[in-house]
Amino acid sequence: MTAAPERMVESAPLWRLLLWCSPAFPVGSFSNSHGLEWSVEAGDVSDPASLTDWVDALLTAGAGWTDSVFLAHAHRAAVAADRASLSDLAEQASAFAASHEREVEMLAQGAAFARALAAGWPALAAALPQGDRLPYAVAFGAACGAAGIPLRTALVAHLQAFAGMVVSAAVRLVPLGQSDALRVLAALEPLVHAVAEAAAAAPLNAVGGAAFRSDIAAMAHETQYTRLFRT
Repeated sequence: MTAAPERMVESAPLWRLLLWCSPAFPVGSFSNSHGLEWSVEAGDVSDPASLTDWVDALLTAGAGWTDSVFLAHAHRAAVAADRASLSDLAEQASAFAASHEREVEMLAQGAAFARALAAGWPALAAALPQGDRLPYAVAFGAACGAAGIPLRTALVAHLQAFAGMVVSAAVRLVPLGQSDALRVLAALEPLVHAVAEAAAAAPLNAVGGAAFRSDIAAMAHETQYTRLFRT
């Protein structure tokens, strides 16, 4: 009779993680394309193959990698209840935004995540760094650390949500069919696990990127004439 309660305790962090990464959790991901809207107009992304290459670059040399490293360090700081380090990480992550829209994206999602977390889990929300500049990756990592969600599991979930956001935008912009979108996400699965493993072990000075075309896309999107997405 004791096995079932033990399984329920172990599944509690998983429940939270699944909910926090689901469309039901209001962080506003649906309104962001992460610069993809301009890249589609420019012809950089036009089919499943080019979309896979684009997201691959984001995960290995763009925001996917940078955010993962910050998430990992925020997770460890939250586990240690190191609020000073969490505040420092929030400042550093904010400084790594390559453009105005990237900054808007990370801070708006971070603020929305904090508000939603406070509504459902006020004790966990109290573990987040304070202030009005809270990047999403830092907020998510800190919440997962405080909730007892394993680091690598949190990283995979966050990377999947990030890749899913970009691919979902591509479905509407290219456009792509749902089957093509699923094939892209399936092809990215091994890479997501590899990036999560690398980020979990990476020192903070490993933060950095070289996804220049994506950064240019984010800058150009600010003045794009016709836009469906906020970023």
